[in-house]
Amino acid sequence: MDKIKISTSQFEHKNADKNYNLAVIEQLSEKASKEGSDIIAFHECSVTGYTFARHLSKEQMLDLAELVPNGKSISKLTDIAKKNNIIILAGLFEKDENDNLFKTYVCVDKNGLVAKFRKLHPFINPYLTSGDSYCIFEIYGWKCGILICYDNNIIENVRATTLLGANIIFMPHATMCTPSPRPGAGFVNPDLWKNRDADPTSLRLEFDGMKGRQWLMKWLPSRAYDNGIYVIFSNPIGMDDDQLKNGCSMIIDPFGDILAECHTFDDSFVTATCTPEKLTQAGGYRYIKARRPDLYRDIIGQSHESEQKVVWLDNNK
Repeated sequence: MDKIKISTSQFEHKNADKNYNLAVIEQLSEKASKEGSDIIAFHECSVTGYTFARHLSKEQMLDLAELVPNGKSISKLTDIAKKNNIIILAGLFEKDENDNLFKTYVCVDKNGLVAKFRKLHPFINPYLTSGDSYCIFEIYGWKCGILICYDNNIIENVRATTLLGANIIFMPHATMCTPSPRPGAGFVNPDLWKNRDADPTSLRLEFDGMKGRQWLMKWLPSRAYDNGIYVIFSNPIGMDDDQLKNGCSMIIDPFGDILAECHTFDDSFVTATCTPEKLTQAGGYRYIKARRPDLYRDIIGQSHESEQKVVWLDNNK
């Protein structure tokens, strides 16, 4: 297993405008490839847009969603990957032949679909169906996994994906700057985004504070550290429907250290080199080997009634 260069991106997507969003994906993919990246990752629903889907009927969702791998967006992503000799990961709404709807994230190379993952804990739209399996695939000898946004807040999902062999977990999000019972949480005023050129400081304070990056730092590095894996975090920047997102896409190594992070307000990406030596040097490697499943197998596996509450969907409430 050789070292590998991975880019993670942030951009301001447009609602339901696949042509625009794919054009941005193409632009950033081309630039990353020219700078030597092997892979570039984009955020959750980067092809379709995200938060606006909370208003859509099932019929509208079916119009927006695509078959995977036989839809037009997968074909376009494949063309971009082939043209630029780069592997691309991006998200969209998927439908199957029975009109079931999923929030899906795909990995595509020059030959087409490499992997597909359906979000295990979807929300934003009541017609979405939960995924029912983990996803492990290989890129240049590296074992990779995918967990989308809220999936990563349930720590068992990250551990399970690691135990299935993942060295790298792609974690596409559309998160932060939303209300929560957590102290300091809340929306960021869209006027700050409109005024970002004249007053970048006020916006940066909101983005980097408890509404944004400080919350992320409470838990995201620990997912990498505890499991001894590379984490590729991608998140949109700018307006996501009527909600503002703060980007800060980043790559975290198995020690829990941030190797690279997007710090601008622009459509952009950062790149880091992943080296296999860190996988066995990090504490997470030892912790996994020291596990005692006999002590907690039945505890972790006990049945319960799953409950998920989301309180931030509407900016007007």
